[in-house]
Amino acid sequence: MNDYLEQKKKIFPRFYFVSNQALLDILSNGNNPEIVGRYLGDCFDGLKSMDWDKDEPKPWKKSNGMISKEGEYIPFNGSIVLNGAVENYLNDVQEKMRITL
Repeated sequence: MNDYLEQKKKIFPRFYFVSNQALLDILSNGNNPEIVGRYLGDCFDGLKSMDWDKDEPKPWKKSNGMISKEGEYIPFNGSIVLNGAVENYLNDVQEKMRITL
């Protein structure tokens, strides 16, 4: 089990900031980005949550922006679709954050 989690941490190094129990929850709910969103604050220091596109059917997989821990809303330059393996789409979110800021 530890080897499996270590592989995921190598793909998305910010997983090192969450406990193994939280990481298992993230990985088991990877197809539901809304649940994974609960842990974004652990992975990204200033991030509280994502702005989910509520026009999409649940589970929401499209985000239009991000919300900081201070409540500041930052829209993305174009929405992002969170699909596929959770460690891969979180890398995409990280890149979208970098480009936006």
